[in-house]
Amino acid sequence: MLAIAPCVAVILILLRLTGAFQLLEWAAIDWFFRLRPLEPPDDRIVIVAITESDIQTAGQWPIPDRTIAQLLDRLKQQQPKAIGFDIYRDLSVGEGHQELIEIFKNTPNLIGVQLVGSDENGIEVNPPPLLHDRDRVAASNLILDNDGKVRRGLLFAETQNGDILPSIALNLALIYLEDRGIEPENATDNPEYLQLNQAVFERWRSNDGSYIKADDRGYQIFLNYRKPKKPFLKVSMTDVLTNQVPDNFARDRIILIGSTALSIQDYFITPYDSNLLGLPSRTSGVEIHANITSQILSAALDDRPLIKSWTDEIENLWIFFWAAIGFSLASWQNYLPGKKFYYSIFQTTVTLFLSLTFLVGISFFIFLQGWWIPLVPALSSSIVSAIAAIGYIATVESKDREIIMNLFERNVTDKVAENIWENRYQILEDGQIHGQEITATILFTDLKGFTSIAEGMEARELMSWLNDYMKVMAQVVLEYNGIIDKFIGDSIMAVFGIPIPSKTAEGIARDARQAVRCALAMEKALQSLNEQWENQGKPSVLMRVGITTGTVVVGSLGSDRRQDYTVIGDTVNIASRLESFDKSIEGGICRILISEQTQKLLSDRFQTQFIGKVFLKGRKEPMQVYRVLREFHSRHKN
Repeated sequence: MLAIAPCVAVILILLRLTGAFQLLEWAAIDWFFRLRPLEPPDDRIVIVAITESDIQTAGQWPIPDRTIAQLLDRLKQQQPKAIGFDIYRDLSVGEGHQELIEIFKNTPNLIGVQLVGSDENGIEVNPPPLLHDRDRVAASNLILDNDGKVRRGLLFAETQNGDILPSIALNLALIYLEDRGIEPENATDNPEYLQLNQAVFERWRSNDGSYIKADDRGYQIFLNYRKPKKPFLKVSMTDVLTNQVPDNFARDRIILIGSTALSIQDYFITPYDSNLLGLPSRTSGVEIHANITSQILSAALDDRPLIKSWTDEIENLWIFFWAAIGFSLASWQNYLPGKKFYYSIFQTTVTLFLSLTFLVGISFFIFLQGWWIPLVPALSSSIVSAIAAIGYIATVESKDREIIMNLFERNVTDKVAENIWENRYQILEDGQIHGQEITATILFTDLKGFTSIAEGMEARELMSWLNDYMKVMAQVVLEYNGIIDKFIGDSIMAVFGIPIPSKTAEGIARDARQAVRCALAMEKALQSLNEQWENQGKPSVLMRVGITTGTVVVGSLGSDRRQDYTVIGDTVNIASRLESFDKSIEGGICRILISEQTQKLLSDRFQTQFIGKVFLKGRKEPMQVYRVLREFHSRHKN
């Protein structure tokens, strides 16, 4: 059973390596993004959006060169730190191309873009030639996951010619940081990583986080988007051209120019764009570049965390840990003594739900600190381990119940059987009823003159007559919560105080009193039987009973094919000898003899008669023997 949690964890880890959980893990991290608190807008970045209305005003798309030149000139007058021109412009458009060239020449902090092909057959879009010649070009590529969302961003991309280009976000951020004395450098811990101030940008690899064999070409990072609600100041192209913006609104800031018009279709899906109902909303490419720029600046200047992932070894240990938690909760609840299985299932469900809620909470808290840890595999391992443990326990319980019922179902009442089942862990060990030494009370009965009666009756009639007697006496034993150990001819052996032992002196005394009450009830039952038999012309009988209390060994005896639950020990022999002592019966139809050990436990609740010190057959020392005459009736019996 202890192998359940490790096996479940290994299976789920192997499934994770196939990408089985990838979509669910992406959905979980997207959910965390949407849950986290709003952040203040980043006022270091301004977006100049070319809207649908701007295109209508310009009368065409692409926007003519003259209009773009006028826009850049107005923005240049704002004295921004850097301008990112996120529009492909490798060819002239309309009139004013020379004006645009002059603006490109005279704006040293202007960065143009090009689309880098992903492979030899990939489509590339060239940058403005003059900006390319002056090394003021950046990559504008965005990386899509298999579900179409943008969760990763580029810091550097490699062109088909082998050139390394910074992304537009990184290029703009470096210009901004340079003025603050922050230069890019190789990280101290790993020279392959970029470091800006104290922020180390760890390169995202193909199997980091929940990713399986993802395309990790270029220098990628996981995007830590700012939560929306206007994270950046946004103005339209027309507002700038008509001077409907505040004076110096872009001074010392980064400006990003790009299209937000729906007709241009420069839109992507981010973690914030998901919803449960309907189609997801979308975010423009220029806004995503603004988020990446903000992420770089915030990490270098504000210590805003970058999202990282654990190593494979730690992630696997985390999954193992939660598999063990699920297994422990299920097994602990279901092995508590006295617990009903269905109630244990309920408790397991509640405690597992609480633990998984804690797992979600701690995962979200760790996410807020900048770590993406495996939530879905951990949840799955815990749930599957719990289900597997419950299934195993149910199978074991079914087998245990079969064992117990085979041994006890015919010899105890439903109440006793239920008590035995609820406390089964006291008597079951590895699916077997183990031997245990306990204190119990043994009752033996026998019929006087049975041999003579048997000789005078036909076999079928004798069997019917004896069965009538046994049924009645067995029912009396069960009514007093005794267990019928065996029938031996016309004899009955019953035990009180098993299989769940009485662990207190009062409990042992209660068992003894129940045995004596059972014997007195047998006497009354025999009187009724005798009257019935006499009316039917059948022989009547007398009965002898022997009772003693002492140490016995209880357990199952037999083979794999058949086992019997029985009691052995000297106490059993004493009860048998008491029943057979002095076979004459005087003063009634039933003689009940008890040992001194039992008599002391009866207190003053029964009338007893001291017989004397007698030598029982096979014993060297005499024993004090008492006869039970009757019980003193009281309001409360126990």
